[in-house]
Amino acid sequence: MATSSNSTLHTTTGAANDSAAGGASPIAELTSRQRVMAIVGASSGNLVEWFDFYIYSFLALYFSSAFFPSGNPTTQLLNTAGIFAAGFLMRPVGGWLFGRIADRYGRKNSMLISVLMMCFGSLMIAVLPTYAQIGTAAPALLLLARLFQGLSVGGEYGTSATYMSEVAQSGRRGFFASFQYVTLIGGQLLALLVLVVLQQVLTETEIRAWGWRIPFVLGACAALVSLYLRRSLTETTTASERTSNQAGRLSTLLAHKRAFITVLGFTAGGSLIFYAFTTYMQKYLVNTVGFHAKTASAVMTVALLAYMCMQPLFGALSDRIGRRNSMLWFGGLATLCTAPLLFALRDVSNPIVACILIMAALAIVSLYTSISGLIKAEMFPVEVRALGVGLSYAVANAMFGGSAEYVALWFKSGGMEQNFYWYVTAMCAISFVVAWRMPDPSRSGLLK
Repeated sequence: MATSSNSTLHTTTGAANDSAAGGASPIAELTSRQRVMAIVGASSGNLVEWFDFYIYSFLALYFSSAFFPSGNPTTQLLNTAGIFAAGFLMRPVGGWLFGRIADRYGRKNSMLISVLMMCFGSLMIAVLPTYAQIGTAAPALLLLARLFQGLSVGGEYGTSATYMSEVAQSGRRGFFASFQYVTLIGGQLLALLVLVVLQQVLTETEIRAWGWRIPFVLGACAALVSLYLRRSLTETTTASERTSNQAGRLSTLLAHKRAFITVLGFTAGGSLIFYAFTTYMQKYLVNTVGFHAKTASAVMTVALLAYMCMQPLFGALSDRIGRRNSMLWFGGLATLCTAPLLFALRDVSNPIVACILIMAALAIVSLYTSISGLIKAEMFPVEVRALGVGLSYAVANAMFGGSAEYVALWFKSGGMEQNFYWYVTAMCAISFVVAWRMPDPSRSGLLK
């Protein structure tokens, strides 16, 4: 069956290239099954990219002392969180670079390069010497590897979001495009599941000594599988669109500055609350709530599994009520509920109750994440769509999403942890205001 599917996609790709040369839409004649297979191929790389990126955050509890030999666990986590945030600083560069490649040389080529770069970064971390072996060069090399991964993810999001939005069937784009976050969360969940397996198979001493390297090796190998699947993708742009003088140019993007600023506005709150209740939440359950690391991992595994399953439901909902209404519900509920949920979690002692509270928060976040890539793609024209989606998302993520963990730990180290709750609340309120002022892109957008 896999061979047949790949053969079909290869045939489609050849036909698409022929039609692209003549200026016809490469995806106009795709069947529903072929569109689904294209979504699968694109999202497979998305899963690998985010597995590699998130495994760093989940394993930081174990390898932080290998690169930052301080006696204070919070200080060690603060240092590793700083490097995690540094990876986000490369995202705007990646959003610009890979967005330009996607708009000028094709979405497919951009996605192939990004997954190869992520493979390199993961393999580099897997074999890094520790501080005890090479001194300060160890954290410096760790930072370099994360910068490579940040560059890769910065390019991956915009290109895959654009590709999946373009290849999705009109009228059901919310449902199909939601699978970008299904695989994004799937990568995060897979990273957490690998950690849970390590915790069951190895002792804590073994994980700290060498076991933390295993998931990075697995991520590098999985990237090669994704590379094979992505080779079969059908390109969604025509040759004339890619060779246009306007394609992939910042000057062209600036002509759509209102869309760019709008995306920055709602992504700031959306990415911040997403990282607060996903990557940072495991550490919050350990450092603040007082759960054992294994208990925290189990709670987050269940919560993320439920969160992943929510995405198609909320994506389909946006097809019925409109993208703007979904964003309004997200901004409003997130503003009202974030602080109460975090205060409730702080005082909880039952893991089941903690899991329910986290799932409630993630249900609110799903109103945004299920359509995150699509709503951006609908706001930019084809010649700068990947650039507009990738760069605007990457800038907001670098400023707010990537720093979420660092800011939360910084507030905690200063004895002001509750200030982080209100910080997230304020940014979500901004997202609500931005959504209120924008037209509904699902009804008046530029994605045809």
